[in-house]
Parts: sequence; C-alpha cells; structure tokens
Amino acid sequence: MNDAHPRPVTGHVPVLRLGDVLLVTLQGDLHDSTAQQLQQDLAETISRTGVRGVLIDISGVEIVDSFLGRVLAEIAAQAKLLAARTVVAGMRPAVAITLVELGLSLPGLSTALSTEAGMELLTQQAPVRRPGGPRQESP
Repeated sequence: MNDAHPRPVTGHVPVLRLGDVLLVTLQGDLHDSTAQQLQQDLAETISRTGVRGVLIDISGVEIVDSFLGRVLAEIAAQAKLLAARTVVAGMRPAVAITLVELGLSLPGLSTALSTEAGMELLTQQAPVRRPGGPRQESP
C-alpha cells in the first residue's frame, strides 16, 4: 500500500478522557459525516462530564483544507459555549503555511507544538470553577 496519501478517517473518531481534558487524535483525512459525528460526540461529552479542555492532535494530518479548518473552528466554538477551551497540537509546518494561504485564522483555538505542550496549556490555564457560579478565566 502506498503511504504517500493520507488515509480517510471514516466512522467514529475515539475521544479519550484524561482527567479534565478530552483528547482527540486525527489521522488522515476527515470525511464530512465523521467530522459531524465528532462535533456531536465532543459537545455531548463536554456537557455530560464538565471537562475543562479539548486537545485535538493533528500531527497525523498531512493536509488541512478549508473544510477541516471550519470543523476545528466549530468544535472550538461549541466547546467555548460549554465552558471548555480547545487546543490544537502537532500542526506540521506545511499545514500552518496552507492555513495562512487559505486565509483561515481558526478563531477560538489555541495551538501547541506537541500533545504534551497542549496538555500543559490546558491544565495550567484552565477556567476556575466556582461553586454555584459560572466558570471564570484564571488570570
């Protein structure tokens, strides 16, 4: 099999819970139906568990097109409405260049060079919960 082309991700993308963070690892291209299912799964899991962060590892993604950029931005917007932060980790230089060339800014997303750095970012700067009140950003 030729590994020069990314494999399409179909069906279900696993969402792992690591403490107060959900970890999603994307490998290859993401089909429309899979992306919609991932958005729904994340929103439901955030709502049900009350996690503070979502970490999306895209180190296995060769190409980010406008569709995947929009999906990532929508996931971040949904997570923010549910009081969680979103970090994208492992972006390749070619992917960053492509996003700039496409004019995609990915609002609401923070980035980290590695999964470890993303976890650190989410655990150090996570919103502070106050009993009986809304979450507030820590300074």
